[in-house]
Amino acid sequence: MLDHLIRRATVVDGTGGPAYTADVGLRGGRIAVIAEPGTVAEEAVSSEDADGLVLAPGFVDPHTHYDAQLFWDPYATPSMNHGVTTVAGGNCGFTLAPLHPDRPEDADYTRRMMARVEGMALKALEEGVDWSWSSFREYLDALEGRIAVNAGFMVGHCALRRYVMGADAVGGQPTPAQLDAMLALFHDAMDAGAWGLSTTQSSTHSDGDGEPVASRHARPEELLALSRAVGEHEGTQLEAIVAGCLDQFSDEEIDLFVDMSAAAGRPLNWNVLTIDAAVPERVPRQLIPSERARAAGGRIVALTMPILTPMNMSLGTFCALNLIPGWGGILALPVPERIERLRDPATRAEMLRRADSKEAGVFRRLADFGRYVIGDTYSTANEGLTGRVVNDIAAERGQDPFHCLVEICAADDLRTVLWPMPTDNDPASWELRRRTWEHPDVLLGGSDAGAHLDRMCGAPYTTRFLGDCLRGRRLVPLTTAVRMLTDDPARLFGLRERGRIAEGFHADLVLFDPERIDAGPATLVHDLPGESPRLDSKAIGIVSVRVNGVETLRDDKVTGAVPGTVLRSGRDTRTVSTA
Repeated sequence: MLDHLIRRATVVDGTGGPAYTADVGLRGGRIAVIAEPGTVAEEAVSSEDADGLVLAPGFVDPHTHYDAQLFWDPYATPSMNHGVTTVAGGNCGFTLAPLHPDRPEDADYTRRMMARVEGMALKALEEGVDWSWSSFREYLDALEGRIAVNAGFMVGHCALRRYVMGADAVGGQPTPAQLDAMLALFHDAMDAGAWGLSTTQSSTHSDGDGEPVASRHARPEELLALSRAVGEHEGTQLEAIVAGCLDQFSDEEIDLFVDMSAAAGRPLNWNVLTIDAAVPERVPRQLIPSERARAAGGRIVALTMPILTPMNMSLGTFCALNLIPGWGGILALPVPERIERLRDPATRAEMLRRADSKEAGVFRRLADFGRYVIGDTYSTANEGLTGRVVNDIAAERGQDPFHCLVEICAADDLRTVLWPMPTDNDPASWELRRRTWEHPDVLLGGSDAGAHLDRMCGAPYTTRFLGDCLRGRRLVPLTTAVRMLTDDPARLFGLRERGRIAEGFHADLVLFDPERIDAGPATLVHDLPGESPRLDSKAIGIVSVRVNGVETLRDDKVTGAVPGTVLRSGRDTRTVSTA
């Protein structure tokens, strides 16, 4: 007997092939039968009529930071609401394990680092996670049987360094014995099912003390030793971030990526490829590592987002504005002193000069302050400004836009929420995106779901992209769009029997209404542990989500089921050729 039968669905199977109408039967967590409508003779415990609805494989998000959130939110919201059934975590060099059992202070260091570098609420990390593990295996085991989505995790380089080197991980170099210990620790994690190594050399990544995170101090020989270790395990990957990911790679960064992938004999993915027709040289430069890696026996894959993800800013709390060269020191001052400095015309002029300089890289896009929209305000002086554009307010006040923005924020003691309007929303940029997506080493992803929780909400990229493909710009057909969200990332990670609708495959499925599929606007909610805030976005048109055959979501409401699997390398992933 079938567990469930979905009748008369329009099947978009993830291969990119034509859609077709079929009855799809599920049994034991897998797809048992796909047949012409009305021809399935086997009885089913339950069934539903999906006439007019699209049945697709569950979406695979290749870059998330759900490492902590899954402990208090097994449903990985809002990703699962938007059809995601598999998430890849442990990215950017940051994981919650391993933790040294004799140094309880390491957990506090990790919490503060994650709060700073990934924008996770410190109170949520303290109250929502029990931090009871030491080894990476214990961390994975702590999630097993209690999550609603499938989840796989890389090992963070920062945690490896901290475990072996203690406080010397920041600023120090490992002795030969320490490097051996790091490799042994890494092999233990890989044997437990970790997907591979993640690391960062990005200048934007600092710990809770404001110091460069541990992996930023690693030299190439350490990174290559760990990369070679990745290649000793089945079904593994590399993920790495360098400063040039934000704009354009240096020659040295290209060499490092190519050498790491070739040493491991495994794919390396990085994020995020920013596509903007105003900077036409960026995409060709960022794809040079992919071309060189192919020749060297490796493979380098760039992640890029198929939507524009709004990110709010603030002069009062840490955000992307702090990463503009020369801004960090000013925005770290106590609020009264910060306001005084920001009100100084000479200080503002120098800040604007630095923000518009070549060294600011991709952050130059944040320097057009007249195009900011005012969000939430907190003072009577700012009543009526929410939703207005700074340029318009500045013209009324006879101020330049940055001065106007500073005065608005100062009236709120710098609590004002700011929304910069995107600069790359023009037809030329969208056409460049469409062409770039066709490259074999470009993959959709980079949501950062689970991180930067009160600043951005990238999780809805799946539904928003599909809605755009069906009723908006229509840059790619639906069958291609579904393949880009399912089979493409599944193949990159070597997921066994996932990413497609095929008999024998795991029944990770999303059923949606093609007339309505979309994502609602991001809204601020306070539903994290400690009532900490995050941005959420409602899914529109998602009828049902199933993970391993069990329904986890119906009409945007979680069912309470937790059928997800902790996906372990080798068992659940196969080695992906770099040829």
